Amino acid sequence: MARKLAVIGAGLMGSGIAQVSAQAGWDVVLRDVTDAALTRGTDAIKTSYERFVAKGKLGAADAEAALGRITATTELDAVADADIVVEAVFEKLEVKHEIFRSLDKIAKDGAVLASNTSAIPITKIAAVTERPESVVGVHFFSPVPMMQLVELVRGYKTSDETLATAREFAESVGKTCIVVNRDVAGFVTTRLISALVVEAAKLYESGVATAEDIDIACKLGFGHAMGPLATADLTGVDILVNATGNIYTETQDEKFAPPELMRRMVDAGDIGRKSGQGFYTY
Repeated sequence: MARKLAVIGAGLMGSGIAQVSAQAGWDVVLRDVTDAALTRGTDAIKTSYERFVAKGKLGAADAEAALGRITATTELDAVADADIVVEAVFEKLEVKHEIFRSLDKIAKDGAVLASNTSAIPITKIAAVTERPESVVGVHFFSPVPMMQLVELVRGYKTSDETLATAREFAESVGKTCIVVNRDVAGFVTTRLISALVVEAAKLYESGVATAEDIDIACKLGFGHAMGPLATADLTGVDILVNATGNIYTETQDEKFAPPELMRRMVDAGDIGRKSGQGFYTY
């Protein structure tokens, strides 16, 4: 089993993927464009490990060893000997294209090139490489250390071997996988949550019910751990507007068109927990 991982992007998702992988024994290279971003990412990992130690879910020596397996760098060349590379950058196709063009040149033969995208078709991302058979979607959920699911997405040319290696990796870091066999925009999970969030936002926007009552309905009526509007605030209203917009562009299906309210919230900077204000105040 391959044990060297590279993660591109040290934000919330990238640092979370690095954290669970190092804890599971992988040697991890964590790459971002600035030292400040890397410091934020590694500090978040350290804080998370400390919380697990305080709760007795992780030994102090194990946390120290896991931290020691993470190397932070601004050099993309550092991914050259990785067996698996996971891209976890902003959800814009042109940003991902730039990275995958570079990875195609730098990554070793046989490396799996994975994207953590939640909505962009893998086939589109793979198209800029000379090895589309090695490109696969490995969609983790936030917060990565807590969420059990990984969505594996097969692009039009993804090989069985690439998919199998991606599954081995995800399972080795303690996750349960589902496989998306047809590379539709939004895959399975983002389609489902996007449709729910869009409808919930429309109900709220038109004054049918309060945000609190819409969320209570989903929690107590459907057994959801968190309501759709609270989920939007946690994920980031901007992230969801982007994701639903990507799906809408691809499908022209009105149920995925981001409501005006959500677009205005993004314009105003009310993007959820990270800004202190979204559908709720934090």
